[in-house]
Amino acid sequence: MAGSGVDDGHGWTERLAWAYGLIAADPDERAAALARLASARREVEAALLRINKAWLPTPRLRFKARDRRAAHKAYDEAASHCLPEALWSRHASGEISTWAGLPLALLFLEWEARYPQEWTQHAKAWGTKQSLIRELATADHEDEVRAKLVDLVDLAVQRVYRCKDREYVRVARAVDGAELRGRLHKAHRSGNPWAQIHAGYVLWLLDNPEVPNTRHVWRTWLAGTRPR
Repeated sequence: MAGSGVDDGHGWTERLAWAYGLIAADPDERAAALARLASARREVEAALLRINKAWLPTPRLRFKARDRRAAHKAYDEAASHCLPEALWSRHASGEISTWAGLPLALLFLEWEARYPQEWTQHAKAWGTKQSLIRELATADHEDEVRAKLVDLVDLAVQRVYRCKDREYVRVARAVDGAELRGRLHKAHRSGNPWAQIHAGYVLWLLDNPEVPNTRHVWRTWLAGTRPR
């Protein structure tokens, strides 16, 4: 299956090294990566069309079975070179902390955090964002991954709310510590009104781990009262 994680990190790098250009500061480098993504997307769409054709009714059933297997194999290959498709079979890979595709999952979330308009235009996948954030909300990560998760929480609180950003509270609770709280306090004292509100809310939830992160809790906290 595409993105199943059965191959090692080298395989992921060979297929998707170009994707790191999606988070480059240089707009030309990002443009080149976006062009590469568009090409990969066309390959995926063409492969999906072949699957659909292979499942059309026909009297040549024994040949169709072979065609279907070939079409699905071609789709898996095309999807493994494209985002977010390469990330869609996470469930077959065991723990996310040991998954070979973990660096690309972090890249996908960082791309959405730093360049949300480009992400939305070229690879919008709210369900993928949500599932990855939820899986990443564990405390058993290596220091490098943990630092990246702190960065993602910091980026999320700095901006206007986007779909599924609320899931980052799970990550904040999982990687709670001096570094994260220092970033959140800085955001809370900044001149950015969104950062002040979001960072204040996350800090309050960190201090009250028994409180669920629900819409009701958020609205009640925002109104200036404490939820019962």
